[in-house]
Amino acid sequence: MAFDIEMIRNVYKTFAQKVEHARAVKGGPLTLAEKILYAHLYDEADAKPFVRGTDYVNFRPDRVAMQDATAQMALLQFMNAGRDRSAVPASVHCDHLIQADRGAAADLATANETNREVYDFLKSVANRYGIGFWKAGAGIIHQVVLENYAFPGGMMIGTDSHTPNAGGLGMVAIGVGGADAVDVMAGMPWELKMPKIFGIKLTGKLSGWASPKDVILKVAGILTVKGGTNAILEYFGEGAASLSATGKATICNMGAEVGATTSLFAYDESMDRYLRATGRPDVADAAKQLSGSLRADAEVEAAPEKYYDRVIEIDLSTLEPYINGPFTPDAAHTISEFGAWVREKGIPQRMEVGLIGSCTNSSYQDLGRAASVARQAIDKKLKTQAKLLINPGSEQVRYTAERDGILKPLLEIGGVVMTNACGPCIGQWARHEKDNTRPNSIVTSFNRNFAKRADGNPNTHAFVASPELVTALTIAGDLTFNPLKDKLQNSDGEWVMLDEPKGDELPAAGFAVDDNGYIAPDDHFTGEVVIALGSNRLQRLQPFAAWDGKDFTDLRLLIKAEGKCTTDHISMAGPWLRFRGHLENISDNLLMGAVNRFNGKTNCVLNTLDGSYDAVSSVAKQYKSRGIGSIVVAEENYGEGSSREHAALEPRFLNVKVVLVKSFARIHETNLKKQGVLALTFANPADYDRIREDDWISVTGLATFAPGSRMTITLKHSDGTTESFEAVHTYNEHQIGWFKAGAALNCK
Repeated sequence: MAFDIEMIRNVYKTFAQKVEHARAVKGGPLTLAEKILYAHLYDEADAKPFVRGTDYVNFRPDRVAMQDATAQMALLQFMNAGRDRSAVPASVHCDHLIQADRGAAADLATANETNREVYDFLKSVANRYGIGFWKAGAGIIHQVVLENYAFPGGMMIGTDSHTPNAGGLGMVAIGVGGADAVDVMAGMPWELKMPKIFGIKLTGKLSGWASPKDVILKVAGILTVKGGTNAILEYFGEGAASLSATGKATICNMGAEVGATTSLFAYDESMDRYLRATGRPDVADAAKQLSGSLRADAEVEAAPEKYYDRVIEIDLSTLEPYINGPFTPDAAHTISEFGAWVREKGIPQRMEVGLIGSCTNSSYQDLGRAASVARQAIDKKLKTQAKLLINPGSEQVRYTAERDGILKPLLEIGGVVMTNACGPCIGQWARHEKDNTRPNSIVTSFNRNFAKRADGNPNTHAFVASPELVTALTIAGDLTFNPLKDKLQNSDGEWVMLDEPKGDELPAAGFAVDDNGYIAPDDHFTGEVVIALGSNRLQRLQPFAAWDGKDFTDLRLLIKAEGKCTTDHISMAGPWLRFRGHLENISDNLLMGAVNRFNGKTNCVLNTLDGSYDAVSSVAKQYKSRGIGSIVVAEENYGEGSSREHAALEPRFLNVKVVLVKSFARIHETNLKKQGVLALTFANPADYDRIREDDWISVTGLATFAPGSRMTITLKHSDGTTESFEAVHTYNEHQIGWFKAGAALNCK
């Protein structure tokens, strides 16, 4: 079944014409990203040679996708937008609130019971506003979108940072906060700074143990976690064409880990095959007719250095498997160097758990290649030395993999199939250990490996690799094992090697499923959405107050965060996911994972009212109750990680007026702006060191707030001295309007 086929046809009807117009406006050849972006301008009359990395541009995305954790807040906001139906096709996917514990059947039943209130709310609000609903167990949002909604040349936004997964089908798909989704569903323009465009040329062809996952793991090592900020990664070359559509999706998905706005590939035969295999021949036919417009112009591919802001070249033929980590996805190690590095650093060598699946690597091909390794363990009489958990990407993938015998060898080596959901990738893992604080090592095919993310243990050394490599390491139970050259001793005492993994790109007998988990909205339903009185999981939103027109004076320092401060540190997931629809309750986790620069502790900050130390949220609440505003100070790439809008909503709710950092991650900076928090950057990063724990801090210059203006930060120290320095911002006129109104949604 092809969803939204008329919308797709309408996009394609004018796509080539819009590309020609953009080419004329720019006066030269276009990259693929430029073609799609210009074809989705909110008003074509506004087209001009936009300056990458500088100009803000209004776009008209084709659709919106939301996962259940973020959809709650997004839809609570949309309910205040005054519309009867979403202006564009939209979908909600229940994948985040399911805990991986005993196995798929038991865990799904538990999730349906414990999350009944949230699921009923999401289903009812989706029905009310004409939004597609995918029930718990249907699959992980990004895999389901790839199978059902993504199309070459389209533009989508999603309330999850790994929305770029759809770039595997040639779509500009961008992770955003809920307020952005509301803009689009309300028919409003969606604003984005015109991204820079990095060209990544792939030559050669993968072989042996190397996989698409290794491409992005290598790229992460090159760019680091912030090297792709405000940039689109556009892959091209004969090597790109050799990859499967789901392999391309893996690469695009994890582009979020380098801060990229999105990633994408040009339309090719692999996309055609995937569209047809997933029951969308009409989309495939339409894309094929437009194929010339669904790739970069020939001049761009011939001389990429002229048209891309940066060019990276990777030879797939010589690419080694990678293992990245721990604690950050950009710590890249080739398999040949990894073992020695593990020994040198004193990393726990024993691998305790292997986890495969997630939105990044849960396709039919992924499971097939992992299963081929598992079969070898059985055939070669090897005993698996570590636990193995499997999270299929969708019910369609799980059902087909079971039918084709792919799951059987994974189960035979001790694997446990969890629900088709995110599970351990986002901290939804009931890991049963006697000591949940001890140092240990795990390897996953996920995308993120921040401290405490998977199991809450800060001493779990989490590494990221391909599903097939994870399976091999699970069999060995040893991080230093290199399947390319090392042997393992089997039950007969023989030393054997694992052969190269193999797996079919697509199922020979086609995909199949009994129940894909989709519930269509009733186009005629106009009833009210009911939120239970006194609910501790759902709470109607009240608009934030507008700016009072005054400078911020005598703010209290809430926390001066030290080191990495991701959205996981700002608003933890795991057990807190249950409060994603209740702003007051979830605000209790504000910055509880951030390290206080002054004492090296987490969730322990000075309360200047009485000199005591308390949890961040508790101190913020006390300041708020007395009408005192506060400020958060942090270091580089603040807000790295997910699109978690709560990381911006919570400080706003608790009266944090300003967030002052050395640099922001893209999505989080936008989320702060949307919620009316003043997002500032040190003009001189060294000024971070000038801020003392008990300072009273004033921010002046708001009366002349304008694009390019500077703010003055004045510190009033407890010894009676004062000092000042400058801060800068990236607000444009439109965004300044959000600030003055108190939030972007107040402008509607």
